[in-house]
Amino acid sequence: MATLLVLLPPRPRLRAQSLNAMAREGDIEFDWLLTPDGRSVSAEGRNLPAALPHADNVVAVMAENDVSWRRVELPKAGRQMRAALAGKLEESLLDEPENLHFALEADATPGDTAWVAITARNWLAELLGQLEGAQIFVDRVVPSAAPDLPPGGHFHDASTDGSCLVELSWTHAEGVASLPIGGSLARQLLSPASVEGTRWTSAPGVVALAERWLGASVPVLGRQGRALAALQTGWNLRQFDLAPKARGTKALWQFLRTFLRPQWRLVRWGLAVLLLLELLGLNLRAWRLQHELTAQQDAINATLSSTFPHVRAILDAPIQMQKELDLLRQRSGALGEQDFETLLAAAATAWPADRGPADILAFEPGRLIFSDQGWSPQQVDALRSQLRSEGWALEASDGRLVISRPTRP
Repeated sequence: MATLLVLLPPRPRLRAQSLNAMAREGDIEFDWLLTPDGRSVSAEGRNLPAALPHADNVVAVMAENDVSWRRVELPKAGRQMRAALAGKLEESLLDEPENLHFALEADATPGDTAWVAITARNWLAELLGQLEGAQIFVDRVVPSAAPDLPPGGHFHDASTDGSCLVELSWTHAEGVASLPIGGSLARQLLSPASVEGTRWTSAPGVVALAERWLGASVPVLGRQGRALAALQTGWNLRQFDLAPKARGTKALWQFLRTFLRPQWRLVRWGLAVLLLLELLGLNLRAWRLQHELTAQQDAINATLSSTFPHVRAILDAPIQMQKELDLLRQRSGALGEQDFETLLAAAATAWPADRGPADILAFEPGRLIFSDQGWSPQQVDALRSQLRSEGWALEASDGRLVISRPTRP
């Protein structure tokens, strides 16, 4: 299962500059790594968001100095946790709470003491928006460094203008500190006791300065290893208002991306087999129904041929039998359902006792028509009910009452 690691650019601090301003100066490009197993890198590069490769998972890695840390006792605030954290940390923050984004360590529960990661909200939201606008949906956002044991120190170039500014990112049980090695602050804070057992690493470009400052050899850890190490942490900064939200086509895209992952292979095979069986069952049912319909048509045609052997060409057996029956009835002098006398007898049988004879009658084959003038709705309903009991229908429309046989479906 391939994972795309997107290395987010560091946030400028020397002047007010948003991602939109950077975009006006030049297109935003992202460094990226592709890992098949979380331990090795199969490809890397730097591209615009639209040219980033697609993968099963997408993890964004924050820059070294873009996350700060506070350890607090979590309030019991439930869904209002974000607002409660802002109120609890307000006095120790260097920016307004509404401009900051908070994230809790995994498995943190209200009432416990836990680490809170803090970063610039608008900056992170704009970066995620740039990626999602190119259909790169970020599943996790992880920090490059987080509080950890045993302590670790990583030397890196923290400059954003091309100059070389070497900083030491020191992670330990009490937090994360970014210290410039050019002055005495780092040596004053890092006593021999505090650095005992520290795992030292350095970015390739500053390894000589790191070894000179430390007075010992330092293993090289490039951006690949640093990003892979960040991937192994349990952190995910996509929480609260920056949690992934899937709607419309975005939700469909994310569902398809998740459904196509290798761990869903058995589910896909099962659904394919189920769909195939359902299609086979529908075809078998259609074949059986067609077979029954053909058998019924053959039976009707056989009835027509045996009853009226002089009919040679069978086009529509029910209609042809009805015509033959009508001809037999006419020859014998019997009345049919379409005849005037039959309709008049039906009307006379159901005619209300409080109604006099109809003034005007009109006849069409199978229909007896008379005016509804003088008829009350109750009388019309009574006539309809009586006719229905005799197998007839009464239609009232356009000032007319029409008696006929009900239309068969």
